[in-house]
Amino acid sequence: MQKALTFALVLIVGSLSLAKFSEASTAQINQDVPLKTLLKDKKITSLRAIKSERRLEVLGGDEVLKSYQIALGANPKGHKLQEGDKKTPEGIYTINTKNAASRFHKNLGISYPNAADRARAKARGVSPGGDIKIHGIPNQFSYMGKAFLKFGDWTDGCISVMDDEIDELYELVPLNTRIEILP
Repeated sequence: MQKALTFALVLIVGSLSLAKFSEASTAQINQDVPLKTLLKDKKITSLRAIKSERRLEVLGGDEVLKSYQIALGANPKGHKLQEGDKKTPEGIYTINTKNAASRFHKNLGISYPNAADRARAKARGVSPGGDIKIHGIPNQFSYMGKAFLKFGDWTDGCISVMDDEIDELYELVPLNTRIEILP
């Protein structure tokens, strides 16, 4: 019963927020090809998130090897300024942790806040926040699969992908990989 109610809620919320994704380019490069296959003679050199397009790209040099549709913080426009603002940061960071046992289906930690983020928050007298990740969907909703995309932007400032996609990224993206998050 609870699963049916949750699914109904997803459909209702999805109809309200689907416009966010229809405005953005949801084109995915090599979406059906496993990332491991694409890496035969290549290596991952960086990641790039393009917030306005709701897209995360995996790069090998200048070549986009694969891209994924993403959800962002519930208040996605602009750079994260403080804890609780529900914004996804913008700038250059690194993947600094991996966690297979989080409340979401795995995650890759993003090195937010950097020195500039901390200085900006200090000048405003606020906490910059932290704990920004690339992660799957919440564990309690894993049964929903791609239907979870209907929620639109729902995180507290993280970047979310589907569970099978974070499985790929978790396995293949090395620690210290550069990630650029663009508006």
